[in-house]
Amino acid sequence: MKRWFKYIKPYLPFFILGPVCMIIEVFGEVLMPKFLSYIVDFGAKDSYDAVTMALKGAQTAALGIDEVVPKLVRDLYSLLGDNAPFIVAIMVGMIFTAVLMMIGGIGGAYFGAKASVNFATDLRADLYGKIQKFSFANIDKFSTGSLVTRLTNDVTQLQNFCNMMLRMFFRAPGMMIGALIMAISVNPKLSVILAVSVPVLLVGISVIIGRGFSRFSKMQTKIDGLNSTVGENLTNARVVKSFVREDFERKKFGRANRDLKENAEHAMENMIFMQPLMTFVMNATVIAVLWFGGNQLVGGEMTDGELAMYVTYITQILSSLMMVSFLFVMFSRALASGKRIAEVLDEKIDIEDPEVLSGVKVERGEIEFKNVSFRYYKNSDEPVLDNINLKIKAGETVGIIGSTGCGKTTLVSLIARLYDADGGEVLVDGVNVKDYSLYDLREGVGMVLQKNTLFSGSIEDNLRWGDENADTEAIRAAADAAQADGFVTEFTEGYNTNIGQGGAGVSGGQKQRLCIARALLKKPKIIILDDSTSAVDTATEAKIRETFRTGLKDSTKIIIAQRIGSVRDADRIVVMNDGRITGVGTHEELLAGNAEYGEIYYSQIDKNEEGGKGAEK
Repeated sequence: MKRWFKYIKPYLPFFILGPVCMIIEVFGEVLMPKFLSYIVDFGAKDSYDAVTMALKGAQTAALGIDEVVPKLVRDLYSLLGDNAPFIVAIMVGMIFTAVLMMIGGIGGAYFGAKASVNFATDLRADLYGKIQKFSFANIDKFSTGSLVTRLTNDVTQLQNFCNMMLRMFFRAPGMMIGALIMAISVNPKLSVILAVSVPVLLVGISVIIGRGFSRFSKMQTKIDGLNSTVGENLTNARVVKSFVREDFERKKFGRANRDLKENAEHAMENMIFMQPLMTFVMNATVIAVLWFGGNQLVGGEMTDGELAMYVTYITQILSSLMMVSFLFVMFSRALASGKRIAEVLDEKIDIEDPEVLSGVKVERGEIEFKNVSFRYYKNSDEPVLDNINLKIKAGETVGIIGSTGCGKTTLVSLIARLYDADGGEVLVDGVNVKDYSLYDLREGVGMVLQKNTLFSGSIEDNLRWGDENADTEAIRAAADAAQADGFVTEFTEGYNTNIGQGGAGVSGGQKQRLCIARALLKKPKIIILDDSTSAVDTATEAKIRETFRTGLKDSTKIIIAQRIGSVRDADRIVVMNDGRITGVGTHEELLAGNAEYGEIYYSQIDKNEEGGKGAEK
């Protein structure tokens, strides 16, 4: 409860006023049957006789409506005699009580909605904020679909429960207690019936709800799977269509949809017994009350009004139990959702800012790896990186090459603390990256990742991720350096062109160049290109490399590539294999003395262009 009180406290007045209004409504509901009994016992029969006689007299005398009403009132007062003022007072009391009930009901609904919506808004904001702080390792523990479900469906379940709780938590018990007290005070003997029906109902509800919790938890997991399937399909729609896999994806979605349906049915099958059970117990109780109460009525132990009042109270008691049961059904779903949300909120972020921020910024861009090792799964026997030692000078251009999965991307991810090394140190400008604030460290590092990601909006909006305050001239200069200005200006709307979700409106090569421009606009001291020119032609790539040489002299440049041509002119080239560095040197040095580099090189050269160099192999 302490966890959730954080989201209740700012809106405590709403959380208090909602139940207070509900109590006012309950007070009126408990009083109404008492008023009704007075009307029945003291005025109903006489009023009926008076109305009948007045109407007959009006018919006989052929009176108009303007004459019937005054005559009806006079006859009614005449027949009621001394009870007339009392009956009128009761009727006024009923009207006043009904108005109070209306105010209480409206107020309860209003404050309940305000409290629950604000509660959910703040919870969702905190949940999203926590996810934003996740490192790559944290994100790897949850699927995208699962995080989306937790942010949407699970939070909505808590919101609905919160709203229902504010409206029913005090209303249902209050009505039950009030009606129970009134029923016992009217006829203690008949109340013995409740001693049988209420426990039967409570036991049945407890069994049903107890079985429902695990089923609702499983159902939420199936919603995760469905969201993941839909998300993957929509994100990779082009791939699906290019491989003509629509049928496969439909079947895949069908399986996920069917799993959700079956689990939802399984959960609901348990709950469908709730309504019949409550209806049966309620009807059986009312029948018993009418049977035994009717005997008391004949024997003169009860009046007509008391029996009517007692039946109403019995109905209120059992109805309140029905409300409580529905509240518990929602509670079981909310409990499952709350547990899933708590898993995200309780997830320990393995990469956080140091407790005391040093204020150090990346000034030169010198990088050093000292005995660095890393495992994605901490209980894994084989490390992804093993005893890495490498020093990169400020302003140097370093290429990294190696087979797929050898640890190239993981290595550079440690520089910006997207992951933390398990052993050893990663230093930037001689300072351990763990001693930088995350903002200062990442502000000094520009990364163009393997997966080139753009966002919905215009080209200019996407480029401003590098510098939100950049002017138009700076944006165009960065795009020109990345060889993107040419194709952007060809669009009708230029830099205001909307590129759609995920950059769907531009090609793969154009997307890569925009991502490079975005990183260049940041003007970082360290810039990392992780296979970021694979989709551009060699001529364009050569121009980008030339820009790096001439325009980023003061920045340290790290280029990960599969093609040796992309790193051939680097100051040094690092060769990696199975998480280890197997060679460092210039192109010529490695070609002469590193077998792995030579193997990669000779597998890529065009023998016709190399003019017989292949014979040297």
